[in-house]
Amino acid sequence: MPLEISREVFVTCAVTGSGATQDKSPHVPRSPQQIADSAIAAARAGAAVVHCHVRNPQTGAPSRDLALYREVTDRIRASDVDVVLNLTAGMGGDIVFADVEQPLPPGTGTDMVGATERMAHIAACLPEICTLDCGSMNFAAGDVVMTNTPAMLRAMGGMMTALGVMPEIEVFDTGHLWFAKQLVSEGVLTAPALVQLCMGVPWGAPDDLNTLMAMVNNVPDDWTFSAFALGRHQMPYVAASVLAGGHVRVGLEDNLMLSHGQLATNEQLVDRAVGIIENLGARVMTPAQVRSKLGLTKRAPVMA
Repeated sequence: MPLEISREVFVTCAVTGSGATQDKSPHVPRSPQQIADSAIAAARAGAAVVHCHVRNPQTGAPSRDLALYREVTDRIRASDVDVVLNLTAGMGGDIVFADVEQPLPPGTGTDMVGATERMAHIAACLPEICTLDCGSMNFAAGDVVMTNTPAMLRAMGGMMTALGVMPEIEVFDTGHLWFAKQLVSEGVLTAPALVQLCMGVPWGAPDDLNTLMAMVNNVPDDWTFSAFALGRHQMPYVAASVLAGGHVRVGLEDNLMLSHGQLATNEQLVDRAVGIIENLGARVMTPAQVRSKLGLTKRAPVMA
C-alpha cells in the first residue's frame, strides 16, 4: 500500500514504566515529584501526552499505591505546563509460575488482583486517558505471564467508558487488536478508539516493519494509532510510525539511551523525536489539539 504520512503528529512520553530499569540509569524517576518533574520537562520539550506509572520512592520498584498516583496527578495538573495525562491501568495482572513441574501456587513477583482494584487509581485520579492492555502474553524474561482475560478486559473497559476516561488500547500482538475491535462491536468501548502498537516487546509482536504494517492495516480507518519500539529501535520507529500515518511514543519506559554510551533524559528523547517528526515535514501537535482530535476534556487539579 502507498505511504500515508501523518502531517500532524502527537508525541507521547512514557515517563518511567514498571520495568527493572531504576538502577540502570540515574534519570529514571522514582518519587512522585521526580516523575511529575520529568513529565513536565517532557511536555516542555514537545510531548502532548505523558504516560505515567508510579514506583516505590525508596526502592524504585513498581507500585500500585493510590497515594503515589494522586501525588503525581496533582503535581502535573497544578504545574504551569499543559499536557494530557495518561495513567497506566496495566498493573495487577502479572502471574509468575513457580516451576515447570509444579507451577502452582504462583511464585514470587506475582501481582494479580481484580478489575476494581486495578482501576482504583483511575477512578480516583480521572486521567484523560488510561491504558488497557488488550490481551495476555508471555512477558519478557522468566516465567511472567501478563494476564488480561476477556472477562477482565470487558470489566475494566466498561469501567473506563463509564468513568469518561479514554482507553489507550495497548496492542502487543495481532490478536489483541482483533479483541479490541470485538470490545467496540459489543459496546464495551466506543469508537473511534485510540490504539498503541507496542513493537518488539518479548514475546509479542516483533519490531519488523512487515509486522508493523500488518497491524496498521488492521486498525479501522476512523481510529487513531501510535506506535513504539524498544531500545535502539525507538527513534527509527518514530519515523516509521509517522510514515505509516500514525503518532509516536518515546521515553525512559522503553529506552534508556540517547546514543551509544549516552544515557538519556525523557526531555532529550522527546526533543530528538520532535526533530525527526519535523524533518519529515510533519507538525507536532499541542495538548489542546490532541484533546480536540480525541474528544478529551481537560481536568482540574483534585488536591485534597
